[in-house]
Amino acid sequence: MSTHRRTVLGAALAAPLLAQFAGTASAAADEKWGTISEGWVEIRWTEQVQAELDRLGAVVEAVAPAELVKDNSGSAVRFPVRSGQGDPSLKSPPKAEGDGVLDGGIAVRTPTGNARVVNLRGVLKDGLASGKCEVNGVDIGHRSVLRCVLSEGLLTTGEVPVGRPLKVRINKVPVHATPEALEVYTATFGTPVFTADTVLAHVTAEGVYTPPKR
Repeated sequence: MSTHRRTVLGAALAAPLLAQFAGTASAAADEKWGTISEGWVEIRWTEQVQAELDRLGAVVEAVAPAELVKDNSGSAVRFPVRSGQGDPSLKSPPKAEGDGVLDGGIAVRTPTGNARVVNLRGVLKDGLASGKCEVNGVDIGHRSVLRCVLSEGLLTTGEVPVGRPLKVRINKVPVHATPEALEVYTATFGTPVFTADTVLAHVTAEGVYTPPKR
Protein backbone atom coordinates (compact mmCIF):
# COMPACT_ATOMS: atom_id res chain seq x y z
CA MET A 1 0.00 0.00 0.00
CA SER A 2 1.42 3.42 -0.95
CA THR A 3 2.56 5.96 1.65
CA HIS A 4 -0.07 8.41 0.37
CA ARG A 5 -2.83 5.83 0.76
CA ARG A 6 -1.67 4.96 4.28
CA THR A 7 -1.57 8.63 5.25
CA VAL A 8 -5.06 9.28 3.88
CA LEU A 9 -6.47 6.27 5.71
CA GLY A 10 -4.59 7.21 8.85
CA ALA A 11 -6.12 10.67 8.76
CA ALA A 12 -9.56 9.22 8.16
CA LEU A 13 -9.23 6.94 11.17
CA ALA A 14 -7.31 9.10 13.57
CA ALA A 15 -9.57 11.52 15.31
CA PRO A 16 -11.16 8.98 15.72
CA LEU A 17 -12.29 7.66 12.37
CA LEU A 18 -12.89 11.32 11.51
CA ALA A 19 -16.09 11.49 13.45
CA GLN A 20 -18.54 11.49 10.59
CA PHE A 21 -21.31 12.12 13.09
CA ALA A 22 -21.85 15.59 11.90
CA GLY A 23 -25.31 16.64 12.80
CA THR A 24 -28.78 15.90 13.91
CA ALA A 25 -30.48 15.99 10.54
CA SER A 26 -31.21 13.85 7.47
CA ALA A 27 -29.47 13.19 4.18
CA ALA A 28 -32.22 14.67 2.05
CA ALA A 29 -34.00 17.97 2.53
CA ASP A 30 -37.50 17.42 3.80
CA GLU A 31 -40.07 20.02 4.78
CA LYS A 32 -41.13 17.82 7.70
CA TRP A 33 -37.75 18.32 9.39
CA GLY A 34 -36.35 21.27 11.26
CA THR A 35 -32.97 22.96 11.18
CA ILE A 36 -29.98 23.20 13.51
CA SER A 37 -28.18 26.51 14.06
CA GLU A 38 -25.67 28.03 16.50
CA GLY A 39 -24.31 24.55 17.09
CA TRP A 40 -21.08 22.73 17.76
CA VAL A 41 -19.89 19.13 18.00
CA GLU A 42 -17.06 17.95 20.24
CA ILE A 43 -15.32 14.59 19.82
CA ARG A 44 -13.27 13.45 22.81
CA TRP A 45 -11.30 10.30 22.07
CA THR A 46 -10.44 7.69 24.69
CA GLU A 47 -7.09 6.73 26.20
CA GLN A 48 -7.03 3.61 24.02
CA VAL A 49 -7.31 5.71 20.86
CA GLN A 50 -4.65 8.10 22.12
CA ALA A 51 -2.34 5.14 22.78
CA GLU A 52 -2.91 3.93 19.21
CA LEU A 53 -2.18 7.41 17.85
CA ASP A 54 1.04 7.44 19.87
CA ARG A 55 2.00 4.01 18.49
CA LEU A 56 1.51 5.29 14.95
CA GLY A 57 3.39 8.49 15.70
CA ALA A 58 0.33 10.52 14.73
CA VAL A 59 -0.28 14.05 16.02
CA VAL A 60 -3.75 15.58 15.64
CA GLU A 61 -4.18 19.35 15.26
CA ALA A 62 -7.30 21.44 14.66
CA VAL A 63 -7.92 23.44 11.47
CA ALA A 64 -9.63 26.72 12.40
CA PRO A 65 -12.34 27.51 13.24
CA ALA A 66 -12.32 24.05 14.85
CA GLU A 67 -10.45 24.01 18.17
CA LEU A 68 -8.23 21.44 19.85
CA VAL A 69 -9.12 20.93 23.51
CA LYS A 70 -6.65 19.41 25.99
CA ASP A 71 -7.42 19.08 29.68
CA ASN A 72 -7.29 16.61 32.54
CA SER A 73 -9.90 14.48 30.78
CA GLY A 74 -7.81 14.00 27.64
CA SER A 75 -7.99 15.47 24.14
CA ALA A 76 -10.87 16.54 21.94
CA VAL A 77 -11.67 18.55 18.83
CA ARG A 78 -14.64 20.93 18.81
CA PHE A 79 -16.21 21.82 15.44
CA PRO A 80 -18.73 24.59 14.76
CA VAL A 81 -21.78 23.33 12.88
CA ARG A 82 -22.12 25.19 9.58
CA SER A 83 -25.56 23.75 8.80
CA GLY A 84 -27.86 20.93 9.80
CA GLN A 85 -31.40 19.75 9.26
CA GLY A 86 -33.58 16.89 10.37
CA ASP A 87 -35.32 15.33 13.35
CA PRO A 88 -33.45 15.10 16.69
CA SER A 89 -36.28 12.85 17.99
CA LEU A 90 -36.39 14.45 21.43
CA LYS A 91 -38.77 11.84 22.84
CA SER A 92 -36.63 8.94 21.62
CA PRO A 93 -33.02 9.98 20.86
CA PRO A 94 -32.00 6.60 19.32
CA LYS A 95 -34.40 7.44 16.46
CA ALA A 96 -32.64 10.72 15.65
CA GLU A 97 -31.50 11.08 12.06
CA GLY A 98 -30.05 13.72 9.85
CA ASP A 99 -27.10 15.34 8.15
CA GLY A 100 -24.84 18.26 8.85
CA VAL A 101 -21.76 20.14 7.70
CA LEU A 102 -18.96 21.12 10.08
CA ASP A 103 -16.62 24.09 9.83
CA GLY A 104 -12.88 23.67 10.15
CA GLY A 105 -11.20 20.29 10.20
CA ILE A 106 -8.18 18.42 11.48
CA ALA A 107 -4.56 18.11 10.42
CA VAL A 108 -2.78 14.82 11.09
CA ARG A 109 1.01 14.64 11.12
CA THR A 110 2.64 11.21 10.86
CA PRO A 111 6.20 10.02 10.20
CA THR A 112 5.15 9.13 6.63
CA GLY A 113 3.41 12.39 5.75
CA ASN A 114 0.78 14.95 6.65
CA ALA A 115 -2.95 15.09 5.92
CA ARG A 116 -5.34 18.04 6.10
CA VAL A 117 -8.95 16.97 6.51
CA VAL A 118 -11.71 19.54 5.93
CA ASN A 119 -15.28 19.85 4.59
CA LEU A 120 -16.66 17.28 7.00
CA ARG A 121 -20.16 16.23 5.98
CA GLY A 122 -21.95 13.55 7.96
CA VAL A 123 -25.16 11.58 7.94
CA LEU A 124 -26.73 9.87 10.96
CA LYS A 125 -29.42 7.22 10.54
CA ASP A 126 -30.35 4.23 12.70
CA GLY A 127 -27.43 5.05 15.00
CA LEU A 128 -24.89 4.66 12.19
CA ALA A 129 -22.74 7.54 10.99
CA SER A 130 -21.35 7.88 7.49
CA GLY A 131 -20.12 10.84 5.53
CA LYS A 132 -17.62 12.56 3.28
CA CYS A 133 -14.60 14.77 3.76
CA GLU A 134 -11.75 16.31 1.80
CA VAL A 135 -8.27 14.93 2.47
CA ASN A 136 -5.41 16.96 0.96
CA GLY A 137 -7.80 18.24 -1.69
CA VAL A 138 -9.27 14.81 -2.55
CA ASP A 139 -12.89 13.93 -1.74
CA ILE A 140 -13.17 10.79 0.39
CA GLY A 141 -16.42 9.00 1.23
CA HIS A 142 -17.10 6.53 4.03
CA ARG A 143 -20.09 4.28 4.67
CA SER A 144 -21.16 3.25 8.15
CA VAL A 145 -17.87 3.97 9.89
CA LEU A 146 -19.23 4.74 13.33
CA ARG A 147 -21.93 3.38 15.61
CA CYS A 148 -23.32 6.03 17.97
CA VAL A 149 -25.09 4.72 21.08
CA LEU A 150 -27.50 7.63 21.41
CA SER A 151 -29.50 5.91 24.15
CA GLU A 152 -26.52 6.30 26.51
CA GLY A 153 -26.10 10.04 25.94
CA LEU A 154 -27.62 12.59 28.31
CA LEU A 155 -30.20 14.74 26.49
CA THR A 156 -31.16 18.16 27.84
CA THR A 157 -33.39 20.82 26.29
CA GLY A 158 -34.59 24.31 27.07
CA GLU A 159 -38.18 25.11 28.03
CA VAL A 160 -40.05 27.00 25.32
CA PRO A 161 -43.57 26.89 23.86
CA VAL A 162 -44.24 24.06 21.41
CA GLY A 163 -43.13 24.96 17.91
CA ARG A 164 -40.57 27.58 19.00
CA PRO A 165 -36.78 27.22 18.59
CA LEU A 166 -35.14 25.54 21.58
CA LYS A 167 -31.59 24.73 22.65
CA VAL A 168 -30.78 21.01 22.55
CA ARG A 169 -27.69 19.35 24.00
CA ILE A 170 -26.67 15.70 24.11
CA ASN A 171 -23.68 14.76 26.25
CA LYS A 172 -21.16 11.94 26.08
CA VAL A 173 -22.60 9.71 23.38
CA PRO A 174 -20.36 6.61 23.16
CA VAL A 175 -18.95 5.94 19.69
CA HIS A 176 -17.80 2.54 18.35
CA ALA A 177 -16.18 1.45 15.11
CA THR A 178 -18.32 -0.59 12.72
CA PRO A 179 -17.07 -3.93 11.31
CA GLU A 180 -16.48 -2.13 7.99
CA ALA A 181 -14.22 0.43 9.64
CA LEU A 182 -12.30 -2.29 11.49
CA GLU A 183 -11.69 -4.12 8.21
CA VAL A 184 -10.16 -0.98 6.68
CA TYR A 185 -8.06 -0.39 9.77
CA THR A 186 -6.77 -3.96 9.84
CA ALA A 187 -5.83 -3.86 6.15
CA THR A 188 -3.93 -0.61 6.72
CA PHE A 189 -2.28 -0.95 10.12
CA GLY A 190 -2.72 -4.56 11.17
CA THR A 191 -4.92 -6.01 13.88
CA PRO A 192 -6.14 -3.17 16.12
CA VAL A 193 -6.09 -3.23 19.90
CA PHE A 194 -9.79 -2.33 19.90
CA THR A 195 -12.90 -4.16 18.71
CA ALA A 196 -16.44 -3.22 17.70
CA ASP A 197 -17.31 -3.23 21.43
CA THR A 198 -14.60 -0.71 22.34
CA VAL A 199 -15.68 2.88 23.02
CA LEU A 200 -13.43 4.99 20.79
CA ALA A 201 -14.76 8.40 21.76
CA HIS A 202 -17.59 10.33 23.34
CA VAL A 203 -19.47 12.92 21.31
CA THR A 204 -21.17 15.96 22.80
CA ALA A 205 -23.26 18.25 20.58
CA GLU A 206 -25.29 21.38 21.14
CA GLY A 207 -27.43 23.60 18.93
CA VAL A 208 -30.66 25.50 18.51
CA TYR A 209 -33.33 23.32 16.93
CA THR A 210 -35.99 25.18 14.95
CA PRO A 211 -38.99 22.91 14.27
CA PRO A 212 -40.48 22.83 10.76
CA LYS A 213 -43.39 25.10 10.00
CA ARG A 214 -46.73 23.31 10.06
